[in-house]
Amino acid sequence: MSAYEPKEILIDDISLLEPEATYSYADYLKWTFEERVELIKGKLFRMSPAPRRTHQEIGTVIGNEIYNYLKGRPCKVYHAPFDVRFPGNTGDSDDQTFTVVQPDICVVCDSAKLDEAGCKGAPDLVVEILSPATASRDLNEKFHLYEEHGVKEYWVVYPGENVLEIYDLVEGRYVSRGKFVRENAVGSNVLKGLKIELSDVFEEING
Repeated sequence: MSAYEPKEILIDDISLLEPEATYSYADYLKWTFEERVELIKGKLFRMSPAPRRTHQEIGTVIGNEIYNYLKGRPCKVYHAPFDVRFPGNTGDSDDQTFTVVQPDICVVCDSAKLDEAGCKGAPDLVVEILSPATASRDLNEKFHLYEEHGVKEYWVVYPGENVLEIYDLVEGRYVSRGKFVRENAVGSNVLKGLKIELSDVFEEING
């Protein structure tokens, strides 16, 4: 399949895009429609219009715990919408970059990867909170994407089950550390000393 030929005009209606075409980050920057989308290896994926309340509550607790832990430390935590670009090579230009995603939460410890557009390169830790519309993508395409590009730690939250699963990157492959439930506390191998009580994360769900 040939690459999408970029147009020099802004696209304000997602229906004008060709669903089967291959797009670059340079194309993505020309889209002004309200729908949130991601690109994975040039393929267009629509995101959920708005996260559910439970999704937001879980993200707020985890994000706040990480933010408080990182005070005075060099790493930074970011929440969606925040663009993370995965170029094939470090020096790839926007039109040579075909993947841009918006993790629910990500932690970046290398400031050289940060710019005004977001993050270029792999975050150190990514958290995805599953929703019906994105669960398959988070557990398949994005799982392999984060693994391939070297995201050191991947947390997957299952809101309907009150479960958080943690994957650690070991010799280039994700290995599940386990599935943790409301009665557990979780830590991070990337952020040494971080401890999050899952009873706090899932409190509103059980309330």
